Amino acid sequence: MVELQGRFARKGGRALGVTASLIGFLVLVEICSGIIQGYYIPLVPDIVKHLGIHDADFNWFEASQLLLTAIVVPIMAKLGDMYGHKRILLIATVFTAIGSWALVAADSFWVFLGAWAIQGFFSVWLPLEIALIFDRGRRTGSAAGDTRRAAGLLVVALELGAILGALGGGRIFEALGGDVPTTLAIPAIAVTLVFFVILFGVRESEPLPEKRTLDLTGFVLLSINIALITGGLSLLRLNGVETWWVWIPIALGIIGFWPFGRYELKQKDPAIDLRLMRQSRMWPVQLTAGLVGISVLGAQVPLSTYAGTPRENGYGLGLPAGQLSLLIGAYLISMIIGAILFPIVSKRATPRIALIASAISVAVGYLLLIPFHLEVWEVVMCMMIAGVGSGALVGALPAAAAAAAPPGRTGIASALTSTSKTIGGSFSSAIFGIVLIGGAATTVTAGASSLAGYMTVWAVCGLSAAVAVVLLLFVPKLSFSDAPEGGAPDDGASEGGAPAEAAPAEAAPEGDTPADAR
Repeated sequence: MVELQGRFARKGGRALGVTASLIGFLVLVEICSGIIQGYYIPLVPDIVKHLGIHDADFNWFEASQLLLTAIVVPIMAKLGDMYGHKRILLIATVFTAIGSWALVAADSFWVFLGAWAIQGFFSVWLPLEIALIFDRGRRTGSAAGDTRRAAGLLVVALELGAILGALGGGRIFEALGGDVPTTLAIPAIAVTLVFFVILFGVRESEPLPEKRTLDLTGFVLLSINIALITGGLSLLRLNGVETWWVWIPIALGIIGFWPFGRYELKQKDPAIDLRLMRQSRMWPVQLTAGLVGISVLGAQVPLSTYAGTPRENGYGLGLPAGQLSLLIGAYLISMIIGAILFPIVSKRATPRIALIASAISVAVGYLLLIPFHLEVWEVVMCMMIAGVGSGALVGALPAAAAAAAPPGRTGIASALTSTSKTIGGSFSSAIFGIVLIGGAATTVTAGASSLAGYMTVWAVCGLSAAVAVVLLLFVPKLSFSDAPEGGAPDDGASEGGAPAEAAPAEAAPEGDTPADAR
């Protein structure tokens, strides 16, 4: 008994060391990521005036960044699997810093557009961090458990950074006397400092001995398809569903995945391992990421506009900007709570059950908005319910994908959840924009959207999360749990068809008894 306790103590100590030694530095990286995502929001009106453009033109900045990140994230993650995740994380940080400093100097629409897009390289930070953590945890036999706990902490850091950025952006702008370029230098300084945090504080992942190749043709085909789909969705949002030609690039992008798939299946080291993607512990996770992106990325602007809609329309909360920021802050805090709770629920139940519970939370939160939306407390309650699930899934999905991937594929697997989420967000942004504009003519106050439009948004978010619940039911019961030799008992069977649970205990190295497989 003493010996057994000693083995578990050694294991727990090593797992804690893995998390503590690496997470401290990566937390700073995610705080910076949150600052980037929150800092510019209160500055949008002043940036528009500074550049001499219209409010609607700012949509092009967001569209360009979504397009670039959807393309570069899987490529950078694959390079991380090949050459080291820290090395590619540093390169991504350099590009992010270049884009951030270019925003400071930008004085025209086109320069700002290019700089904003380049800054989007920060989107690859989280997938690469997940891969780094999983690689470190694999050496102790507790990769899946360590990664879940670490991912939760990273999401907490991300949301705290977003809160700091959103609260600090406007105040710093006022303190600097309304100087836009100087105000925009703050995120650039933060990114620059983060480069040195990574350089000196993060240890490189261990490369695999076999020779890897970059499937350039596969990535070119993938990039073209993603560009056609996300670009077409942006045009759809700007021109409306009745404009027939905007559907052409979307259709071409979808059709293009057929020759892409046939080509990839013939490659020894493909850009996207489709055989891995079609496994039951992987495809539900990737599809869930896209469905979650609908609400996480697409529903925030409708929430803000609904909260600010004057009550004389018969709906809306009529909140001023200051109180609106409190509503958004409550949502972000609920995401932090979800990120903290997810590894706890995973340990007490299973990661699969925790994922399903998180998706249910998102579905319930948005569907409850349909009957409960007239009072501030009702909206806050619903958004906090949805926020708990969203916060859990933001970190849990890339961690789950990494746990389901074999060695050498963790970076690209976790990155694809980001790409799926981006595509889902692009789709929902386009559809929601059209739906909300469509009923504006029936409202009392100018510029307001119809209640039916908002209900449609909430219904789409809730039902998409409900579909994710169904998809996650197809995941094998013990997926994403720690297993001997870093293998996964996920599909209930090994490659040869034998049940994974029947693997002999001797397969695990001494002291590496799986603690999280339940």
